[in-house]
Amino acid sequence: MTHTYTISGMSCNGCRTHVEGALNKVPGVIQATVKLQEEEAVIEMDSPIDLEVFREALHKEGGRYNIHPSGGHTHSEHKHASHSHPQSKGKGTGKFYCPMHCEGDKTYDEPGDCPVCGMDLVEEQSLAAVSTGEWTCPMHPEVVKDEPGDCPICGMELVPKEPDLSAEEKTYAKLLRKFRIATAFTLPIFLIAMSEMVPGNPIYRLMPLKYWNWVQFALSLPVVFYATWMFFQRAYSSVRRMSPNMFTLIGLGAGVAWLFSVSGLLFPGAFPEQFKTEAGTVHVYFEAATVILTLVLLGQLLEARAHSKTNSAVKELLKLAPNTAIKMEAGQEVRVGIDKIVPGDILKVKPGEKIPVDGVLTEGDTSVDESMISGEPIPVRKTAGDPVSSGTINGNQSFLMKAEKVGSDTLLSQIIQMVNDASRSRAPIQKLADKVSGYFVPIVVLIALLTFGAWAIWGPQPAYVYALVNAIAVLIIACPCALGLATPMSVMVGVGKGAQNGVLVKNAEALEKMHEIEYLIVDKT
Repeated sequence: MTHTYTISGMSCNGCRTHVEGALNKVPGVIQATVKLQEEEAVIEMDSPIDLEVFREALHKEGGRYNIHPSGGHTHSEHKHASHSHPQSKGKGTGKFYCPMHCEGDKTYDEPGDCPVCGMDLVEEQSLAAVSTGEWTCPMHPEVVKDEPGDCPICGMELVPKEPDLSAEEKTYAKLLRKFRIATAFTLPIFLIAMSEMVPGNPIYRLMPLKYWNWVQFALSLPVVFYATWMFFQRAYSSVRRMSPNMFTLIGLGAGVAWLFSVSGLLFPGAFPEQFKTEAGTVHVYFEAATVILTLVLLGQLLEARAHSKTNSAVKELLKLAPNTAIKMEAGQEVRVGIDKIVPGDILKVKPGEKIPVDGVLTEGDTSVDESMISGEPIPVRKTAGDPVSSGTINGNQSFLMKAEKVGSDTLLSQIIQMVNDASRSRAPIQKLADKVSGYFVPIVVLIALLTFGAWAIWGPQPAYVYALVNAIAVLIIACPCALGLATPMSVMVGVGKGAQNGVLVKNAEALEKMHEIEYLIVDKT
């Protein structure tokens, strides 16, 4: 027999794994499958099992989870945000998802970090082509209105005063600012540390080594506690949720190097002689910690740039639909925002204008360029009763049309939605990468501990210094950035690039199976 229950208290894929494991351990359970997004558990059992038995099993997992009869409990979706972020006011939907798809199609209502992999959540692109804020005339900037329309002076169509920025563009701008700060403080640290390789070391003539160590410490503070502090927050979150990821290794490696250096700076007498330099100071590794963190920040910056570029494909599609339309009211032409149109409205489309919504031509005849949909360059003749689609371009005749589908119901909006869905879909090979990642981090930590032990026992003097440096090197070099990023980034960039070139990919699985195709047959368009 099979029963379905509602599960409350889950917030990430790690929670789902814990709940599923606990339910499968209950005697009499044949198979328990937990779905994170639906917040439900489907349990196959030999005979009826009391609900309190399941509750007791979940209570042993920490008391955060609970089980209820299906339909008898309403649980609001977990709203995750690692930091306090303002709600996006760009062209996004206000829904955020993990670009690594760690939790499938689960979305969040606020920006933040993925609770599984620690990556920045990405905002879905809105299907609405209307910008918010103030509108102005490109020829008369003194004209400012709260909604789209025509300039009262020259009649030109108003444009947004400030361009809307998506969450990805805001994230990219924030990371770029942090990267510049990190680079500005890391470069001097690196030059100070590497100066000992220069014959005669000219900077030591200015002041002794111990004071230069204090300078490195001071310069490292903005890098560690501002520019890259988010990496340590993600590392802590991954440990707390028992879901190790690449930030676990980064935080552990860079954190140990920085804390060791600070300890050596503040308490040099507590360290044995083999940890000290000829000048009597403890070896510090501020340059290693800050350079590593800055390089990881550069990787995050490039990733954010890729997300922003990919979403620009959706924005290019959004530009196919006009922001305004001419609505006929009591025989008068009134220009209104596209969001003010409802089914049944009569609209006027002038020569050369883009058709605002899907509908049917009611008066007049014209030719319409439908290459945006069909790829056919020859305009299609349209007469009364013929359907017209949003985003296609009117020819050299004015006509009246009746709006039938508006907003997200239009054909163009459905195309944009398909591009959004495709960029979020998971490729089958990604399941293998996810499985490997789960074992990868603990194994790397174990190898780092073995490396420390081996160098401490058999390494040259100063043995413990070499042991610490090489253990940290294992943690950092083994960071599975490529393992976690390669597949989803390939899907995102591939789908976005295809959309820019007029090729719409249904999902990531279709993209992955393309390599099996030997022949591609297309028509003339």
